[in-house]
Parts: sequence; C-alpha cells; structure tokens
Amino acid sequence: MNTLVSKITDSELEVMRVLWEAGKELPIAEIRKSLEQSSSWESSTIKTLLRRLCEKGVVLAAKRELFYYTPLVSEKEYNDYTVQNVIDRLYAGSAKNFVASLLGGSRLNEEDLEELRTMFKVEDKNE
Repeated sequence: MNTLVSKITDSELEVMRVLWEAGKELPIAEIRKSLEQSSSWESSTIKTLLRRLCEKGVVLAAKRELFYYTPLVSEKEYNDYTVQNVIDRLYAGSAKNFVASLLGGSRLNEEDLEELRTMFKVEDKNE
C-alpha cells in the first residue's frame, strides 16, 4: 500500500470521494460541479487539491483536450489502510481490542450487534 495514502488530507479525501463515486475518469468540470454541491471551494482550490493528489501518486491526470483525473487508489484500499493505521496507533495492532472498543460503545444497536455476531461466526471444524 502506498504510504502516501496516509497523507491524504480531509479536503483531498472529499475530492477522492467524487472520483470513487464516479467509477471512471472525470474532467475537472465534473469534479467541480460535484464539489459545488458540498463545498464552497473556488476552482483554484479544487485544482490545487487535484495537483497535490497527483503529486502524492494517488490520482492520475491524463491530458487530452482537457485534464481527466483517475484515482490510483480504490476506496477499499484507502479504508483498509486507514482502519489498519487506527488499529496500529490506538490499539497496538490488536484488532480484537479495536472491535471490543466498538462493541463497548453505545453506538451500535441490537440489529448491528446481531449482524456482527453473524459475520464473526466461524464453523466449528469438529462438527
């Protein structure tokens, strides 16, 4: 995994989400149009964010009649890296302690807990 993924800022992440949701390369006009709905950024800000993402190696800019932008890191790769980073930093690499922390908080309702129980069930090989 590209360690530069860890250097993606919150603002850059908003741009990445636009690219991930599109599922295809996008010209800057479409990126700008999408971001106008969720932010008040100027065009120059969006261009700067895209340039930084390209410099970090997580977005590719292809010049044709205009620039088209493609993410080089998938949302799943980014999320997996970020979660592992949190587990490493806050729980000394223990996924068990991370899950225990999630379960100990009151953010999960009974339906969420039941779904997690189902996900964690492992067939007993002795049966």
